[in-house]
Amino acid sequence: MSGPEDPTRRLTLVAILLSTFLAAMEATVVATAMPSVVADLHGLSLYGWVGAVYMLSSTLTMPLYGKLADLYGRKPVLLSALGIFVLGSVASGLAPTMATLVAFRAVQGVGAGGIQPIALTIVGDLYRPEERGRVQGLFGAVWAVAGTSGPLLGGLLVRALSWRWVFFVNVPFALLAAALLSRVFRERVTPKKVAFDLLGSALLACAVVLVLAGTSRVMPLVTLPLGAVLAGLFFAVERRAIDPVLPPKLLGLPVIRASNASSAVLGALVSGTVSYLPLHEQAVLGASPTQAGMALAPMLVSWPLASTLAGRALPKVGYRPLVRAGSLVSAASSALLLAALHARAGLAALGACVALLGVGLGVTSVAAMIAVQESAAWSERGVATASNMFSRTIGGALAVGGMGAIIAGAVGAHASPKLLNQLLGPERGKDLAPEVIATLGDDLAAGAGQAFAVLVGLAVVGALVGLAFPRMPPPTRPVEGGGAGEV
Repeated sequence: MSGPEDPTRRLTLVAILLSTFLAAMEATVVATAMPSVVADLHGLSLYGWVGAVYMLSSTLTMPLYGKLADLYGRKPVLLSALGIFVLGSVASGLAPTMATLVAFRAVQGVGAGGIQPIALTIVGDLYRPEERGRVQGLFGAVWAVAGTSGPLLGGLLVRALSWRWVFFVNVPFALLAAALLSRVFRERVTPKKVAFDLLGSALLACAVVLVLAGTSRVMPLVTLPLGAVLAGLFFAVERRAIDPVLPPKLLGLPVIRASNASSAVLGALVSGTVSYLPLHEQAVLGASPTQAGMALAPMLVSWPLASTLAGRALPKVGYRPLVRAGSLVSAASSALLLAALHARAGLAALGACVALLGVGLGVTSVAAMIAVQESAAWSERGVATASNMFSRTIGGALAVGGMGAIIAGAVGAHASPKLLNQLLGPERGKDLAPEVIATLGDDLAAGAGQAFAVLVGLAVVGALVGLAFPRMPPPTRPVEGGGAGEV
């Protein structure tokens, strides 16, 4: 492995950070361009699918990329993912109809699904455990900048050029990242010839689609039970598969099982908060979209800072105390946030709550991810890392769907989509009667309170998982040589 000041290692890190930024930004940059897209291509009924299919396809492919990276090496798999991402970006920018745009966004999501887990796997190969906290803090900062700058960049591109450049802008940067990886990242890997687990992959994909559809109120009495049945079949098949896509023996290790459970709760907390706190702030407190977005900024600062500090403390403190502390802080801050929502506290109080939540999530995320990577040999590190990212993404998707259903149920008696659009639109209820605004605000406040109460319950579960986190010695060993990640 290269030394810490080796320029090739730094260039590799730049390449994977750039790749991660593109994949993360693409999840948010399209939102502000969608009104222009619909005006140009029509097809309003497919509006929601443009974003949903990107997230769905990227989630489904994460475990597959992890397995492929262990079989064939990190470099060819990440370069392939970048290539698919570029192809999907170009095709999306050229899409002539909404239906084709949805299809090409699915292709783009397939590429994005390989970028984040393989990038973090390369970090696990290149950096010693005690160094990864600092590096993962950079990843946290990248996700924070991508999440906040995406909508702004989308609006600027639409005004200056056209909505199609929301997709075209990715291409030169993705090609730059691929060129850097091709030139500076070296690995010694002997590809393995194995029978790919097609049945397991298909069952996993179908189970995830059905469960996510159920939480989005698409025939939940049918899709949720059927998804659960297919998930059970998936685990049964994996136990008998020669080379499973998600090895049960690996996922059954106590540290990996606990880390993935913590990450699922983490995903639920961050996605639920980011998705629905702005709704409360705009509809109940009367904040503008910009003000609501800025109220989340403290978490986007505290998370990477906490990750970096936790990573530096990891060799001295160990995994278990950090996961415990992070999960307890997350639970406490979630409870404080719920209390602030019930009290209809102002934006400053809500910002303080999410800043504290960012501290808890930042500490938990870095300790859980490094614990997973240190529990797996090089030949299984890709799949182990992908399983952790998959758990986080699924937890977030389930939370967003479930909380959305709770809030929709609370406001359904009084609110039509038209009324909600008027309340949350640029005019902020200008043409609505004061009593209608008050009723809608009360219903949304009640729904948000119920939804965030569920989130607090999940945070308590996460705290219990953290308290029971298995003992694991602090990281002291160097990274293994002879595998991917040597530069």
